[in-house]
Amino acid sequence: MPLLHKIAGVVVVCAVVLGLTLPGVRRGGEGDEVERTASEPTADARATKAAGTPAPGGSGSGSPSVSASAPIAAAAPGAVAVKANELGQVPVLMYHRIVEKPDRPLDRTPKELYDELTRLAKGGYCPITAAEFVGGRFNVPAGKHPVVLTFDDGTPDHFALDAQGRPKAGTAVEVIQRVAAENPGFRPVATFYMTRELFGMEDEQASAAVPWLVRRGYEIGNHTMNHPDLGGMSEKEVRKEIGEIEDRIVRLTGKHATTLAYPFGVLPRKRVWAQKSDGKYEFQGNFVAGWRPSLSPFDEEFDRWEISRVRSEGKIKEDDCKKYCSTAWLEHLDKNPDERYTSDGDPNTVTFPKAAEYRLDKEYRGRARAY
Repeated sequence: MPLLHKIAGVVVVCAVVLGLTLPGVRRGGEGDEVERTASEPTADARATKAAGTPAPGGSGSGSPSVSASAPIAAAAPGAVAVKANELGQVPVLMYHRIVEKPDRPLDRTPKELYDELTRLAKGGYCPITAAEFVGGRFNVPAGKHPVVLTFDDGTPDHFALDAQGRPKAGTAVEVIQRVAAENPGFRPVATFYMTRELFGMEDEQASAAVPWLVRRGYEIGNHTMNHPDLGGMSEKEVRKEIGEIEDRIVRLTGKHATTLAYPFGVLPRKRVWAQKSDGKYEFQGNFVAGWRPSLSPFDEEFDRWEISRVRSEGKIKEDDCKKYCSTAWLEHLDKNPDERYTSDGDPNTVTFPKAAEYRLDKEYRGRARAY
């Protein structure tokens, strides 16, 4: 598996270098930055958007029906004061094993995780779950920035309870809880994408431990049963891989997963195979292993079936992390705050500078506020 992870990383980097993942410049006005997305919209992505995919949450729309030419309401004074920009980019950070002695390319130590989360807390970031992100309604305080923490594979170092029923020292959950306790306002939540490993627990043990996570706001997502490369599999095989772990998630949590993370970031030949399957699963968004923060869920170019994530890593040469991994991207957003999602403090409105209006998905025009 480590070799496959490394191969997947090399493939993505080569795609970036060769321009295969760069759809080009989004033109809204003089001086706009080049926007890099994880991949070009595929034919079925364009078809899905054209068909008017309902927004998650069952409402069928992000806002009441509003004419595209209707004026946008003025932003609240408080939102203007904090320079709210809810069309900005959102870091979705991707973690794998959290171990004291890393021996795989994607490993991070508990201290590295602690340091990165503390940096986020000091930098005004507020964690939200993947489900909240794709749902388009998340309660982040005014002036703060959402961040999505995702952990792949459900390894034992992500979560375990000690003899006293507390998160075991050094696990991802214990580190998250510790950073939250030290930094009031830093919400202790994350999304754990499960495979059959189930944190290294037997079913009976997982049945007692996993509800502990869910009751505290953590989220369990789908990462397939055996972590295969879905790109070379048949429809039946893809649906079986997703459906089998989904059954276990439902048994453990009492509800279906809201999102899926593609193993190795590789999509099946047809994306719809990994979106829904006759009562077995029906996701509201899926995540790839990208190389840039995600677009806002309110951006017209946001593709909920290929949401980009950023690998957690320092500015190292490997896989071009000097430019495309978490440390580099967080530095970039600190230096370019106008590109970052900044909350208006109201989960029912979408506030942004007037100059960014061209990026707003018309679905959310009824919730829009501009200044």
